[in-house]
Amino acid sequence: MIPADKPTFWFIGVTTAQSSIMRVFPDWARHLGLGDVAMRGIDLALHDRPERYRAVVRFLKTDPLSRGALVTTHKLDLFAAAHDLFDEIDPHARLMAETSCLSKRAGRLICHAKDPISSGLALDGFLPPDHFARTGAELFSMGAGGSTIALSWHLAQVARGANRPARIIVSNRSQARLDHLKAIHDGLDHGIPVECVLAPRPEDNDAVLDRLSPGALVINATGLGKDAPGSPLTGAARFPDRAIAWDLNYRGDLLFLDQARAQKAARHLQVEDGWSYFIHGWTQVIAEVFDIAIPTSGPGFDAIADIAARVTGRVTGRTNGRRT
Repeated sequence: MIPADKPTFWFIGVTTAQSSIMRVFPDWARHLGLGDVAMRGIDLALHDRPERYRAVVRFLKTDPLSRGALVTTHKLDLFAAAHDLFDEIDPHARLMAETSCLSKRAGRLICHAKDPISSGLALDGFLPPDHFARTGAELFSMGAGGSTIALSWHLAQVARGANRPARIIVSNRSQARLDHLKAIHDGLDHGIPVECVLAPRPEDNDAVLDRLSPGALVINATGLGKDAPGSPLTGAARFPDRAIAWDLNYRGDLLFLDQARAQKAARHLQVEDGWSYFIHGWTQVIAEVFDIAIPTSGPGFDAIADIAARVTGRVTGRTNGRRT
């Protein structure tokens, strides 16, 4: 954490140097007219020590040219360790007790939770019209971190009417994260049953798959396949017929995606990776940190996605879920 010598946007993660954003951001910065800005990464261990999270927040708060940060993987842990250091906490961040974005306004450090917006944009981009209203299917998300809290909150909104999951099922390898998620949903009074499953072994997630309805939305939100190798499922896992399998990862060994693609034809699956989530997640935070407007759809958004696709070698930057 060396003091910045120019306006700097920080990326707080686990393996930040390996992320495509390090190659994409300079081209985005030029396209968006951000001027002479830099991006730098801060790598922390999974569930790092509280004092390390606090040191990062103090540095960002006091370094004059540090404009803000995107936080991934550490969203809940950083908030728990350092929430008293923030000058302002937005309503989503306070509700979900997480930090996905840090910005500054007039010298004040502001904590944001952008996942409810970015995950919703990504998810609604590929869900078939009225999917849950037509199928009566469940949401099953493996991993009880900030991403699952945000996307389950999004899908549970009463304003969605009948187009909501019949049940929200969340698994996790430890109980504390499940208790936190359940407490949030209990306070929302949205009327959807929420089932939390302690799943220390992949076989426990396989068992949940076996009882899901056709058309279920199955999400890998564990970080396995990116932050650590592997999958939350075993090789014997069997997806429900016509399920939608979504891996929030877009880089790494992506074993969960391989498992889903192997069953795609036989089980009539729709398989999605985390590319659109990557685009929406970053653009929402960049817009906040640099106090600019960035389109979330249409030609302006497609141009941003195309830049990222060109830089990374992806076939197309379109993020409407129809196969990027």
